[in-house]
Amino acid sequence: MNFSQMNRRRMLQGMAAWGGSGVLGTAFAQPAKSPWPTKAIRLVVPFNAGGATDIIARTLGEALAKRIGQPVVVDNKGGAAGILGTDAVAKAPPDGHTLLVTLSTSMLINQFLYTKLPYNPQKDLALVSQIAAAPVTLVVHPSVPANNMKDLLAYVKANKGKLSYGSWGTGSYAHLGGAYMSKTMDADMVHVAYKGEAPMIQELIGGQLQMCFSSALNTRPFIESGRVTAIGVTGKQRMDILPKVPTIFEQGVQDDAYSIFGWLAMGAPAGTPRDIVEQLHGHLREIAKDPKMMERIAGAGFMSMMNSPQEFQQNYQRDMPIWKALVETAGARLD
Repeated sequence: MNFSQMNRRRMLQGMAAWGGSGVLGTAFAQPAKSPWPTKAIRLVVPFNAGGATDIIARTLGEALAKRIGQPVVVDNKGGAAGILGTDAVAKAPPDGHTLLVTLSTSMLINQFLYTKLPYNPQKDLALVSQIAAAPVTLVVHPSVPANNMKDLLAYVKANKGKLSYGSWGTGSYAHLGGAYMSKTMDADMVHVAYKGEAPMIQELIGGQLQMCFSSALNTRPFIESGRVTAIGVTGKQRMDILPKVPTIFEQGVQDDAYSIFGWLAMGAPAGTPRDIVEQLHGHLREIAKDPKMMERIAGAGFMSMMNSPQEFQQNYQRDMPIWKALVETAGARLD
């Protein structure tokens, strides 16, 4: 069953309501010339230091500092699935000196996942640029007799109640994507949530799990060694670091649930002057040409985007009803 067929009416209604309201478009103040920057930039990363998001943010911060002539200080405010750091930016003065580098989780998905969220991403954040796309791989244990998506779906359907899939937490794409597969195939698969991707992959290799969605950064070594089998990648474009692994979409399984992908992006407090946002995007566009920046993005298994605020808003509105429906399909809700 296609995801679009399941949710077409709800998605269209949602897109019309969100698009018509112009909520995201009003996140920016009216154009006005503002002196910027006048002091150091605080770049908030709502995750702990050392992860892929942090590494990319620090590389970006170094490059941005050189271009604007002011220090760029990375402030790691981890905790609560990115909520704490994202909320800090949402409540910061909208003067362009506090910025956010985060994942789609805290800027988009959490609003559907959490019953209580201290910020409204559609009203409290200005969208600056999607820095990079973050598709994931779908991998299975070698005991699973499938090498492509169609064979896997047939196997899942034929083994109702016998299979399990892993995730790095409730509400993660690994959870939502697995739950969608289970429901559409009437497979009654068991969801096993882990505290991070590393233990999940180890359990998959050990045969305690049959499948999982996971980042290419974590699965690539095991795909290349043959310890796991790559079924495909999400999104519509193959990953540079796994060029031989086809997308699920190109295999003919074109459900929106598998075509969508997460992203790494820059945001700012709502009300940040439009000219500052445009200046930031101009710098990001040039930074994207830096070989060091490209190396960091590709090394994390991401693909560079660095799109405009307008393109970011269009993508956000397009993806929002899909993520909302995925969360509802999975029945995932957190306090």
